[in-house]
Amino acid sequence: MCTPSKTLQPCVPFPLDDALLQEVVEKAKDWAIMHGAAMRSKQDFNPDALLFAPFILTPSSFPRKEFQKAVELQPLLNELIHAVAHDSQFLLATLSSTEKVDEFTRALIAIYRTVLDEGIAQPLSLGLLRSDLMLETRCDNDCGERARAINAYCCWKQTVTLALLRSDYLPNFSDTIKQVEINTIASSFGGISTIMTPMHSYILSELGYREKLVNLPDNKALSGLCDAMVEAWKLQARPSAAILFVVENVTYNICDQRFHEFYIRETYPHVAVVRRTLTQIGEQGRLGPGKELLVGDVEASVVYFRAGYEPGHYFGAGEWDARLLIERSVAIKCPSIQYHLAGTKKVQQALAKPDVLRRFVGDDAPKIEAIRDIFTGLYSLDRDEGGDEAVALALADPERYVLKPQREGGGNNVYGADIPAALQAMSSAERSAWILMERIFPPLSTGYMVRPNGPVPPPLVQLVSELGIFGAIIGSKDKVLYNKQIGHMLRTKLSSSNEGGVAAGSGALDSPYLID
Repeated sequence: MCTPSKTLQPCVPFPLDDALLQEVVEKAKDWAIMHGAAMRSKQDFNPDALLFAPFILTPSSFPRKEFQKAVELQPLLNELIHAVAHDSQFLLATLSSTEKVDEFTRALIAIYRTVLDEGIAQPLSLGLLRSDLMLETRCDNDCGERARAINAYCCWKQTVTLALLRSDYLPNFSDTIKQVEINTIASSFGGISTIMTPMHSYILSELGYREKLVNLPDNKALSGLCDAMVEAWKLQARPSAAILFVVENVTYNICDQRFHEFYIRETYPHVAVVRRTLTQIGEQGRLGPGKELLVGDVEASVVYFRAGYEPGHYFGAGEWDARLLIERSVAIKCPSIQYHLAGTKKVQQALAKPDVLRRFVGDDAPKIEAIRDIFTGLYSLDRDEGGDEAVALALADPERYVLKPQREGGGNNVYGADIPAALQAMSSAERSAWILMERIFPPLSTGYMVRPNGPVPPPLVQLVSELGIFGAIIGSKDKVLYNKQIGHMLRTKLSSSNEGGVAAGSGALDSPYLID
């Protein structure tokens, strides 16, 4: 399918002079390392060494109106996920087919069923969410009800045809945000993303564009995430208890995690923070007489998961026992098991069905319309839910779709030309572990991607960006106590790349430069 491409105007004129570019890149690399925009190397892991995280040299343009729309919508999305997480009937019914064929989802649901049967010990949950969105270029002229890349192509053809008849006809292209997914567990890069705005402020100043700094939106993701954790800690009223970070056995994205820990310790020195792996919790964990979570000699009243979102974090029964132990405790979990399940792709697809939003939002038409407006096409692959028809759509035009499994962490999706073989290799039952999503075709931007061991100076390349909006919510099934939008992040990748995760190795950190 041929689609015309729109390119957003960069924040500074390109290309940069080679000598200036090389000088600024060297400064930017050092700034990143010295301010913690860094990670451990996956290729040559050394716990005593850091590399700067991949970054875009100058901030990428993003429409101000759409950025503000995403910010304003986040508290509503927080409420939506909170309501979904507390509807056990909906969760179990929605994931019933996936549970049969996906071992990881089945294990999570087994924990959920156990705590439901026993009675959930802690009614409060802490949600630290991130809604990931991409811009989609659409045509505002009347050429169909859906505004997708195929729509833009339609308008482009219409323009060529009508130009022969009307010299005054011009297509009107605009960009609108569409949701890629919403993350409910280990929503990362709040820490490092907070650094990107001052980093880009420094770089723009070095390039002689200080007047442009007003278009860099303030980002308080780190403080927002940490303040919400401490708010949950306060609700427990157990001053000797700690906030427990559940971490991987080997942590590459160490700076992002440690920033949270260090911020809490600096801002709230009376609040202890401890880091433990699921393996350690399985070996040392137990419940106290009041179902307190005890790990060794430490009581944890809040648990913040930075691991546990993928099968590779569970090496055996010990790690699964640790996850169940945490869920059985009175600690406030981020996320609780029901919040984890509410973030699965299958639930996201179900929420896009007509009338399902009313179950959680009520009959508030403006709210429903605001949420539906950011949804792209999402299709079940279950045979009894129109799965055969969805497969036919994907096989007929695979470049328009993405196959997504019930996984987090990046690198799991199947794109475009690879979809037919993947679908044909699945049984109808195995398809239930996946959903089909219409691909978002965003506008392009231009910039310099700086990577460890990359070319010097870096070449000018075409890029696409994904905006993440962070939200925090605390509450029980019946009452929301805390609900805020708390910051943002921007990840940018080569326009030729499918996956965009920084930790997964294919994207780069960025920040938005707001344009009108």
